[in-house]
Amino acid sequence: MSGGHGDARMASGKMAKLKELLDRSENRICADCSAPDPKWASANIGVFICVKCSGVHRSLGTHISKVLSVTLDKWTDDEIDSMVEVGGNSQANAIYEAFLPEGYRKPHPDSAQEDRQNFIKSKYELQEFLEPSLRIVSNHPSNAGKQASNSHSGSSKSEIGMVEFIGILNVKVIGGTKLAIRDVSSSDPYVVLTLGQQKAQTSVIKGNLNPVWNEELKLSVPRKYGPLKLQVLDHDMVSKDDLMGEAEIDLQPMINAAASFGDPELLGDIQIGRWLKSGDNALTADSAVMVTGGKVKQEVSLKLQHTESGEVTVEMEWMALNI
Repeated sequence: MSGGHGDARMASGKMAKLKELLDRSENRICADCSAPDPKWASANIGVFICVKCSGVHRSLGTHISKVLSVTLDKWTDDEIDSMVEVGGNSQANAIYEAFLPEGYRKPHPDSAQEDRQNFIKSKYELQEFLEPSLRIVSNHPSNAGKQASNSHSGSSKSEIGMVEFIGILNVKVIGGTKLAIRDVSSSDPYVVLTLGQQKAQTSVIKGNLNPVWNEELKLSVPRKYGPLKLQVLDHDMVSKDDLMGEAEIDLQPMINAAASFGDPELLGDIQIGRWLKSGDNALTADSAVMVTGGKVKQEVSLKLQHTESGEVTVEMEWMALNI
């Protein structure tokens, strides 16, 4: 009988982990439509979802999404461990929504069922928005979350078609100041980053010319890379979004410095490079390439071009793939 009690305690402990994960603020809204208080989950993908989205997930088949109720269903230890390993909605969406097209509108809680179906199928079955270097070639994308948690470790090259990636660039879009007015008296700004064929964008901040995003966007860097292009746009519900300014970031100082100094985890906190302000770039001041806590980072402040005013600050972190 004591063995039965022990098993019950272990099961209770596992469910407590799941409940703890669900209680995180990022998991208090549906991963797909942002409806509040989701009570369902895709155990193999690792996301918490609302009842409307759970129906669409079921229609994809269990080989793509295995739907369980957080409160009503019995979970296996492996299913709970898989959810915990992925880490919740923010971690999963950073991968599955890494490259939403410019201006793409995610479903909202009251979206039509057809819109919800199209988005969820594109996101998980077709993997249209997935980080290219993590795309699963087979018809079983349920390993993508786990693959992402390994962060390319154990893989020396990542290729999509004939494109070879040499590293991952995490860009934290910190904020903007004195942005241009594109509506009557303000703007609804968001930032779009473009590197080659890849795009990533922040959320829209309503009515703010000094927005604070503090959002991380992730891009794969090909061997033949150009500048990172940054655009600030004003979100418009009825017409094309207006450009509020743009700038280019030269990635060479950071990537070349990192290659010259080797494994950053073996270095102390030091400056290893610098991108100098000049008339040919958009820098507001010289930008140092630093090793901080074993990571290569660079904070860049940019004066937006082709606009009447505005600056944007970002912090980049470079992770080289082992060649």
